[in-house]
This record gives sequence, C-alpha cells and structure tokens, in this order.
Amino acid sequence: MRGTAAAAIALTSLVVVSACAKDSGGTSTSATGTACEFSAPPSAPTTSSTAAADSDKVDGSALKIGLAYDIGGRGDASFNDLAAAGFDRAVKELGVKKENARERSAAPNEDEAAKQTRLRQLASEGFNPIVGVGFAYTEALKVVAPEFPNVKFGLVDSTVDGAPNVTPLVFAEQEGSFLAGVVAAYQSKKCHVGFVGGVDIPLIQKFEAGYVQGAKTAAPKIQVDKKYITPAGDFTGFQDPTKGQEAAKGLIDKGADVVYPAAGASGLGVFSAAKQAGVLAIGCDADQYNQPALASNRDVIVASSLKRVDVAVYDFYRAVAKNDLASLPKVFDLKVNGVGYAASGGKVDAKLQGILEGYKAQIIEGKIKVADKP
Repeated sequence: MRGTAAAAIALTSLVVVSACAKDSGGTSTSATGTACEFSAPPSAPTTSSTAAADSDKVDGSALKIGLAYDIGGRGDASFNDLAAAGFDRAVKELGVKKENARERSAAPNEDEAAKQTRLRQLASEGFNPIVGVGFAYTEALKVVAPEFPNVKFGLVDSTVDGAPNVTPLVFAEQEGSFLAGVVAAYQSKKCHVGFVGGVDIPLIQKFEAGYVQGAKTAAPKIQVDKKYITPAGDFTGFQDPTKGQEAAKGLIDKGADVVYPAAGASGLGVFSAAKQAGVLAIGCDADQYNQPALASNRDVIVASSLKRVDVAVYDFYRAVAKNDLASLPKVFDLKVNGVGYAASGGKVDAKLQGILEGYKAQIIEGKIKVADKP
C-alpha cells in the first residue's frame, strides 16, 4: 500500500489508536469467539464486467522515462514495487532503451526541497514523461511542473490543480479493500478482524473504510479493530516493519484472527506477527503471496487486495507514447481493473470466490456504494 503499493506494492494519515470504536464501524462482537453469521451473499455474475485491455502495439522507443519513488523505493514488496513493475514493463513492451529509463528513490521524512530537486534533475536531464510515485510529490509538482511546461508528469494518488502537464493517477482503493473485508469475515473463526494503517492520512483511511464496510456487509456483527502506526506527517509508518509487527500483535492480542495492513514496507512486520501468532493476514496493493520478500511468511496470506499501480504507471507512459492522455481513466477502479483482489495460495475456495465476484459485480453496477472515509 503504497504506496499501495504496489509496488508499491503501496502498498495514506494515521494516529496510533485502538480501533474498536464507532469510527471503525461500531463494536458488534462475537463474544463467544465463534464464527460469523453471514448476510445472504449476491450471486456471482455469468460474465465479467471489467473493461477489456487495449492491446495495440505502441512504439515508445523515442521516450526517456523517469520514475521518482515514494519512501521505501524498489524492494518494498508493495506500493513502490508495483510502480517499478510498470516502469520495467514500459522498458520491455514500449521499446524504451535502458539508458533512457531512470529511477530515483526518496528518504523518510525528507523535506520538500529534496522532492523538488529529484523531479527537477530528471526533467533537466531530458526525461519525459516522469512519474511521481505517491501523493508526497503533490507540493513538489506544484512548483516543478510549471518550470517544465513541456514535460508530462504523472502523479500517483493525487492531483495538482491548475497544472495541465500533471496527469493524476488515482484509485478507488476502498473498492479493493471492501473485497478484502469480505475475505476477512469469511476466514475469521472468531468474527473479529483487524486493520493496520501505516500513516493516519485520508489515503490510508480509504483502505480502512472499504475494509470495514466489506467485513460488515458480509457479517454485520463482526468486530473490526484498527491501529495506525504513526500520525499524519510522520511517514516512517510506511517503512518500519518492527512497528508494524507491534501494531499487529496488539490487534491479535485483542482477539483479531485476520489482519490487513495498508502500511507499505511496514506490512512485512504485520505478516511476521500473524505467522508467530498462528493467525491469517490479507496482503495489500500487490499479490503479496507471490512476493519474494514474503516467502517465509506467505502461508498466512489468504488473499490480497490489489491496487494496480503497475497498470497505471505503464498506461501513463503508453498514453504519452500514443499522444493520447485522454484515453486514461479518471479513476482506476474495479470497472477498469485498476483495483481488485488476488487469491493466490489456494485458501479462497470456489464458493468464496463466487461470493467475491458477486460483491464485485454489485460495486461495478453501482448497487453497492463503497465509502472512501471511515
């Protein structure tokens, strides 16, 4: 998550709080520790409602593409790694020369000047288009984008008003998280699940809101607790596996037997806590069951919500190569396969997958409106 993340994965403003209060959907419980009673689920659709991909061959060999990571960078098994996958795909499929593809990483809690310098260096060196991975680049692009009006910038998770050369790449994270909440409810033996957020910001609260709504739609009496690693402004919450492990352990000690992190690289600690406690977890942003960095803990990952930062980054580069930025969706949601879920690992059986597809179809059709705020 971060970024969902991708990724990221990343993979977002979080205060360290206990979350079995009204702003996480109430305190309905299974006091006896028994499995949930479920609502009647929707039927699975007979056909897919997602949009078909554009498969036309595009020549991007003339491009010099840049990518500025959020904190954690390539290797976070989440948000930034997803961005990296989209970047790598552009090099491979659009024919971008390797010497014309440049990545730059960020440091935790760096100042705005550092972000501006990173973007300015890429633009000055002739890279165009350039993607800023994460809303953290919003303020920097307000300054840098007008300095380079002929450079096309993509901005993951945010917008810059009044900057025509900045294309927002934003997601309906709450929709994928809704499906994660449904999975959590069906996998919980205690009807008690948890959410770990990296930083207490509106972006991460979208993950929380969807997760809680999905769990409570599937099982109205489920208890959902939450914990944010750091408050808004302290972005180390996305890069501290130790604190992620502590946060998850606190939720597990309260009784949660399925935990869901939207916490970037800190999610690595959440999976460790789940493994040590013998409970389950749900990945975020990327299909984290298949992430090499999580190989030792992947047996606890029952499913993952997907935030297709890889798709958005690649599609942006491709759209620039085609000179057709208008073809990009306004929001990468379930309908355009911008978010979704993965069921790698074999723990989601055919019955549950049918239930998930039913809920997915209802969201796409507008029969279920997923909240983007807790």
